[in-house]
Amino acid sequence: MLPLKLKMLLFAAGGLATIITIAYGVLSVVPPVAAAADVQSAIDPSVLRWGYMAMALATGVSALGAGIAVATVGSAAVGALAEKPELFGRALVLVGLAEGIAIYGLIVSIIILNRLQ
Repeated sequence: MLPLKLKMLLFAAGGLATIITIAYGVLSVVPPVAAAADVQSAIDPSVLRWGYMAMALATGVSALGAGIAVATVGSAAVGALAEKPELFGRALVLVGLAEGIAIYGLIVSIIILNRLQ
């Protein structure tokens, strides 16, 4: 059985690696937005579909990873707080770190959306 900190680190690393891979794949395919207002850059509809799919995957996978991490860390934190109430600050920090995975996925989705517009 793996220690709790190692499990949380593995969940975070896996979620972050997935988000980075999706973002790199989409951003390397989608051309940047044209600088001039009168120039219309037409993006292929299949690229748009893959871009929106990547946005959904980045948000969904990161939220799923954050949910698993928060469930694991949260249950351990509540058990620790029942025995030692002075550990509240440390428990709160660990749960916040686990929740950060979902925020990274949301930021990547916003970056992809800005690249598609």
